Amino acid sequence: MNIRRSVAALSLCAALCAALGAATAPAAVADDGPAGRPEGLYGAKDPKFDGVWRQSLALLAQDAVGVAPAKSAIDWLAGQSCADGGFAAYRADTSKACDPKKGEFTDATAAAIQALAAVGGRADTVEKGIGWLKRHQNDDGGWGMNPGGPSDANSTAAAVGAFAATGQDPAKVTVGSGKSGKSPYDALLALQLGCAAKERERGAFAYTEDKGKLAANELATASAALAAQGKGFVFETVGKDSGTDPEPLGCAGGGKGGAGSPKDAAEAALAHLSRVMSDTGAHLKSALPGAEDQPDFGGTADAVVALAAAEHSATASKPLQWLQSEDSGTAAWAKGDPGALAKLILAAHAAGANPRDFGGADLVQQLNAAGPKPETAAQGAESSDGKSEEKKDDDDGGVGGVWWTVGVCAVAGMGIGFLISGRKRRQL
Repeated sequence: MNIRRSVAALSLCAALCAALGAATAPAAVADDGPAGRPEGLYGAKDPKFDGVWRQSLALLAQDAVGVAPAKSAIDWLAGQSCADGGFAAYRADTSKACDPKKGEFTDATAAAIQALAAVGGRADTVEKGIGWLKRHQNDDGGWGMNPGGPSDANSTAAAVGAFAATGQDPAKVTVGSGKSGKSPYDALLALQLGCAAKERERGAFAYTEDKGKLAANELATASAALAAQGKGFVFETVGKDSGTDPEPLGCAGGGKGGAGSPKDAAEAALAHLSRVMSDTGAHLKSALPGAEDQPDFGGTADAVVALAAAEHSATASKPLQWLQSEDSGTAAWAKGDPGALAKLILAAHAAGANPRDFGGADLVQQLNAAGPKPETAAQGAESSDGKSEEKKDDDDGGVGGVWWTVGVCAVAGMGIGFLISGRKRRQL
């Protein structure tokens, strides 16, 4: 494929540059982003709390629409891995050891695994990350935000996505022995509100159990609805539609039970989300304590992804259209934020829309501009089936494109090298 050839050529180019420029190039490489941003990292804002998360989403979104991320971006994410395979939210100094008890997070680890599995070439890091998740699975089958913390829907959902992204069946990732071993689905279904709950809350998921009680949480519901289908952020059912609406919990006859299977749980959760969004102008509202009555753009995008994963693209189209509308404020929310842009790209891609013309905005171009220049970038709009129509910048003969890049790089290697303006790249 042209992408693979381009990547191979760029790798050769890097080797030529190193050989030809060794005598003059300084030891450090240039920062490829705004002043103060580590080389390869997406976004200019402080990455302290979300560096790994936003980087992972950015790489997943690019890969989903046919963009080959910059090698420096992949290197940065892989370099954030801790020695035991886990990931912290952000490591400013990767030479310092991680704190395995409180410095590593399930969500960051699971997101990084999904991204690195998607872009390829980091099998060892992915394998170590999977091992970390398995070692920190709780007895109920789920995961907490930190190792040993109580299982919550969001962290468990992220872990399910990591296993799915690496070709493993989440139902078989169990703790305990024999048939009694608990799986991630056992933990998730235990957090779903059943027929005993108020009618408007049935099918919703709680973030976690609080003193034996469950409180409906829309963000947890969107995450759990996707995970209960055994899927992560990116999946193959792009743009498909079953022609039906999500099926709510069957509580006829005064039953007090819940969903009988992960699939039923997902349907009930999606029915709940659809009902909530129909009452709020086709979007979710912020559920953060003390938050004003305002839209939750990220949560709405997550709901679109979960609906599309279950082949309810027609149902997903309403919140997707709301996100694209000028009056929604989505564009201002996502501007310059790689994590937000990536969520919107993934939502559009999942539902069969075109992220290059999202309410008139090219989300892919905006995301690419928020980080290092991609190795290769598909050009043009996505087709109706969600696949990008790549513009071929090099030909099969190799005269243009690939070898032109190598030639230019070789010449550049004879120059004075890169200007020192950032910290060294550290690869694990």
